[in-house]
Order: sequence, then structure tokens, then C-alpha cells
Amino acid sequence: MRRADRLFLILHALRGRRRALPAHRLAETLEVSLRTVYRDVADLQRCGVPIEGEAGVGYVLRKGAEVPPLMFEREELEALVVGSRFVGAFGGRALGLAARTALLKIEAALPAALRQRAATIRVFAPRVADRIEDTEILSRLREAIGGHQVLRLDYRDERGRATKREVEPLCLSFWGDTWTLGAFCRLRQAHRSFRADRLGAFAPTGEVFVEEPGRDLEAYLATLGLRED
Repeated sequence: MRRADRLFLILHALRGRRRALPAHRLAETLEVSLRTVYRDVADLQRCGVPIEGEAGVGYVLRKGAEVPPLMFEREELEALVVGSRFVGAFGGRALGLAARTALLKIEAALPAALRQRAATIRVFAPRVADRIEDTEILSRLREAIGGHQVLRLDYRDERGRATKREVEPLCLSFWGDTWTLGAFCRLRQAHRSFRADRLGAFAPTGEVFVEEPGRDLEAYLATLGLRED
């Protein structure tokens, strides 16, 4: 766990408590040593966070202290809300659900003023029926990409010609209207982009590949004139 995440979780655990929270409870929750908890709390105190208590007794936020869990600039907040709405509409079932639940968590943690501001954002991404996002295709492709699973697939090109391919899937890209699978095609021995809506049957072969220079994601993006951010 990153140190920044630990500090955030410590603040989250202490917020709203009336009784001191023992350091060993924090250590168990964060799966770190007591010494790490002591050091993190001391660092927060040095930064001006009003935490009271000591080792062996426990910690509590000073009564009346306001430590907002999330503070965003107006455009940052709008980017999060709008981005979540777009993923909810076009990210496929699994990512769409995750985006919607993540947005609910963010809104629940916002101070009242920011929560009201989030509710006034008028940029929407309505879901459209009968699109590829309503299937499990994107989720299956993401799983294959994450697991470096070689895929065997049936594909039809823009002329309707059918081919069978064995590919090393590298990424998914959304172009506003279509999704493409970026992959190294073993048949062509080159990188190719496959439109997800032209895929027929596909399944993992059971082989796991290792990305190699010249046929990895960086090389694929280079063929598109892009770079990995």
C-alpha cells in the first residue's frame, strides 16, 4: 500500500470517532507494523493535522476539527463526475458498474457544498441500447489483456472477409463510436487493430505471453503515433 493511501485511510478511520482508536487496530487494518503507524501519525501531526493521543493510548481527531476527506477544484470535480458518467455509459458492464459505485463513494465523502456542486453538473453520457457495451465482450477482452492471455479469434474485416487469428492482446481503445483491440497478430507478424464489433467467437488458447520489445504495447502505440501515458 502506498504511503499516501495509508495517510488517507488513517484520517478516514479517525474522522467522527468519539473514542480514541488504538494504534494496534490501525496496524491490523492497514497490515503494517505499529512503528509504521506511529511514524505516519507523527508525520500527520507535523503537517498540522489535529490528531491527539499517544502510543499505547490511541488517537482521535481534536473535537471540532474539520479535515475534509476530499477537496477538488471545480473543474477537477467536474472531470471526475463526467468521466464516471462516460465510463458508466461506454465502459462495458463491469467497468460501468464500478464507475457508478465509485462515483457514489466519492459523492458520499464530499463536504456538503461540493456534493451540491456535483449534483449541478450538466454533462451527461446517456446509455444507448444494443451496443457492444451491453455485452460481456469488453470485460472478456480486458481480462485477457490483464492476464496476458493469447487469444484465438474469428474476425471479419471491413469487406466482410473472414479470417482466423491468434493474437497477443495489448490494449483496448475507445474512438467515440467503436472499440478496438490493439494486439500483436501472429498471423501477420505485426501489430493490428481489431474492431471489437467485428469479432466473432474468441477464447484464450491457454498460453500466457510475455511482452517483448518491438511487439509490446509501446511498439503498438508507436504504430498509431501515440505513446503510453
